[in-house]
Parts: sequence; C-alpha cells; structure tokens
Amino acid sequence: MEPLIWTGTLSGLNVAFFAVAAALAVSVVARMVFAVFGPAAARPGVNSDGTLTGPVGVTGVLSKAVRYSFSALATLVLIYVLGGVILGTRAGIVGGLARNMLPVWIVLIVLFAVSITFKRKLGLYGKLFDSTIGMIGFALVMFWVVTGIMGGAFDMLITHDPLSQFPGMKNKLPGTPLSGAGEQDYQWFLLGGDNLARDVFSRLIKGAWIVVKIAPMATLFAFMVGITLGLPAGYYGGRLDTFLSFLANLILAFPVILLFYLLVTPEIVATGIPNFMAAVLFAFPIIFCAVLLNARYFTQPALRTPLLIVVLGGLVWTYLALISNNGSIVANDSYRIPGLPAALDWIDMGSGLLTVFVAVVFVNAPTVFRIVRGLALDIKTRDYVAAAQTRGEGPWYIMLWEILPNARGPLIVDFCLRIGYTTILLGTLGFFGLGLESESPDWGTTINSGRQLLSIYPHAAMAPAFALMTLVLGLNLLADGLREESLRD
Repeated sequence: MEPLIWTGTLSGLNVAFFAVAAALAVSVVARMVFAVFGPAAARPGVNSDGTLTGPVGVTGVLSKAVRYSFSALATLVLIYVLGGVILGTRAGIVGGLARNMLPVWIVLIVLFAVSITFKRKLGLYGKLFDSTIGMIGFALVMFWVVTGIMGGAFDMLITHDPLSQFPGMKNKLPGTPLSGAGEQDYQWFLLGGDNLARDVFSRLIKGAWIVVKIAPMATLFAFMVGITLGLPAGYYGGRLDTFLSFLANLILAFPVILLFYLLVTPEIVATGIPNFMAAVLFAFPIIFCAVLLNARYFTQPALRTPLLIVVLGGLVWTYLALISNNGSIVANDSYRIPGLPAALDWIDMGSGLLTVFVAVVFVNAPTVFRIVRGLALDIKTRDYVAAAQTRGEGPWYIMLWEILPNARGPLIVDFCLRIGYTTILLGTLGFFGLGLESESPDWGTTINSGRQLLSIYPHAAMAPAFALMTLVLGLNLLADGLREESLRD
C-alpha cells in the first residue's frame, strides 16, 4: 500500500492556497506597517442612513486586501475539508483527517446554524455571532471541545489505541501505511508515529480530552473560590478585605512555574498536602451554591429547603468523589484518612490528575479574587445597589444578585482568557514531566517526547504544538469577541 501524500487528488489547489496565504500575510504586514508609519487616517464619513463609511485611500485598499484574501483562504480551506469528506484518503492525509472528523463537522454545522438562527434570543452568546473575530474564536474552541468529548470520552474519532506500540511504525512520517494491518484496522498513521511507535493522531485526540476535561473545570473552580472570597472582601472592606488581600498577594508573590513545580513534585504529593488543599478548595462550590440559593429564596422557605437539600446533597457527593481515591482521601506510609467507598466513588480522578487540578485552582484563584474584589468595590457604589439596601435586602443577596450579574461581562472575558492560560500551564507541566503519567497523551507530554528528534522527525511534536496554539488562539479571539459585544451593551 502506497503512503499518502498531504492533499492527494486535491493537489491542484495547493498553488492557489499558498498564493492566497502569501497574499494574506503580505497584506496584513503592509496594513500594520502603514498604520504605524503612514500618515494619519482621515476621519470616516457618514452615509445618508447614519452609518459610517469604510476606510479610504491606501488604508481602505489594504483593508479590502486583508478582507478579500482572508475570505479566499477560508473558502479554499472549506473546499479542502468538503473534498476530503467526499473523497476520503483519495484526497491524501487531509482527506483522511477530514473524513475521520466528519462527526465533529456535523456538530459544528448544527451548532452554528441553530445559534445564528436564534441569536437575538440568546443574550450575550447570541451577540457573539455579530462579531467575526468572536465567531472564528468560538469555532476553534468548539472544534477542540467537540473533538475532545467525541474522541476522548467516547472513542469515536481515534484510529488506533493511543497507548499501543505498533511494530515497524517508529518515527514513521504522516500518511505511512500501518505495517501488518488487518481488515478491521485503520490502514494508515495519518499523522505518523512517534519515537515509541504510537499513533500521533490518536494521541492528539486523546490529549484534547485531557485539556477539555481539566482546563475549563479547574478554571470554574478557581472562579468559585475567587468569587466567594472576592465579593465580601470588596463589599465589606475593612479588616476582612485586608486579610484576604494579604493572602492573595502572598500566593501571587511566588513565581507560577515554581509554585506548580512545588505542588506536583512526588515528595510533596507523598505528604498528602495536595489532597488537603483539594478538601479545602473543592468545598467552595458547595459554599457558593448554598449561599446563592439561600439568598435568592430566603423568603420562600417551602421552596428553599427542599432545593437546598437536593442541590447540596448532590454537590457533597460530588465533592467526596473528587477528593477520594481508592476509598481514601489521603493514604501514605504514615497515616490514612478514609474517604468515599469505592462503590460510591463515581469520579475516577487519579492522584496525578487531582494534583494538577488542585495546582491550577490554587494558582488562578488569587487573581480571580483580585478581579472580583475590584469590580465589587466599583459596583457597590451604584444607585441600584443603594436601592436594594433601601428595600432591606441582605448583604449576600446584594452581592450575588445585584453586584455579580452586573460584573458578568469582565468575568466572562477573563474566564475565556484564563482557560487559555490554564491550557498553557497544563502543557508546561506535561512538557516538564510533572503531574500526569509519563505515557499520558496530553499535549505537553507529547511535545516533550517528540522534541528530542525535532530536527529529523518534526511531526510528532508539531501536531500537538499546533493544536495547543489553535486552542489558545481561539480562546483569545473568543474573549476579544465577547469583550467587543459586552461593551456595546
């Protein structure tokens, strides 16, 4: 069986693709250079309907060049994807990848179609589809989210076992036929093999699931901690604010990488410190939800009490499942603290994953605290907060149902950016071999294992590096789009 080339029968489009990509790069650079060194741009005019006219002169020409070349490049990419889905491996490696990712394309098309159709009824999320930058970022993020869920959680997209070694496939180039493949086996290594003869494509998909599983949830937990402590610090002020701010500044004084390194080293893990930290940090979502529901339904005890019992019961069970591992919260040579029985432990979080999760929450929570505190200090002076105080509303009701909703714009933007930071931190930890197992398919570990032969076989490291770059880029563009739309509210 012959090896696959990159575009197969679609190779005739390659010249146009590279020409358009070069034109886009040149036009973007020229636009940036002219914006810095060119003459001041003329003030935009006003059309008869009240809208502003577009840029004129050289600025207008360069802006049109960027827009048209980008549209042409996006069109060519869609042709590659559509042709790959139809032709499969006849369209080479690109075709094999496009055909294999067909479930992802279907989910994205349905998601965008529904979102654009009902965007006027979806609040800030719907307004995101009025921003080109926001839509591009959202598409990149959702591509990896859907890929991670389908490929990692349900094994729908992977072509081979990501942990298995295949004879004769060590450091093989992308598109190499699988040696000794049976009828039930996928016939190619689409992105080649790594230095241990494992399929790079399958490990890339599994690595996406690790990022999708850890980064958003760890960031959400950090926000729970930061919001629960930041709101009262900003609202009450005084000694409480001084004490909590001192603790936050104390944590932020440590270099992030050094703090991560200390938390995930085997010696620290053996002491059980990360487990105790998890027991403390993971309790904040319970506290947050309890206070939130109690403040909202305080005057309706008939509804509040059963609601609290159901919600807090589920959260406590989840909390115990998170901090327990093999029936223990902490188990070392010196002592053992029993946890949730294995039969009730429905969340499988190994010690390495738990340690990384705790490290991410611990590092991000102080920054979130400072952001929430600053917003609370500003918003508590607004008239609607004074009106709520005049009505006799309690402090926690005002904090959670008056101040927090009006701070959602900056917090949502920071949440997207912080997921990107967390993704980079996870990649850094994996690159240095800290936290997760050495055979883990996470992107950082995969990049580290492929860097040793980067000058000879770059594919093993370049594929996860490109995935990491596109996900972080998508999160940044999504945050920019959300910021742009939130400022229009």
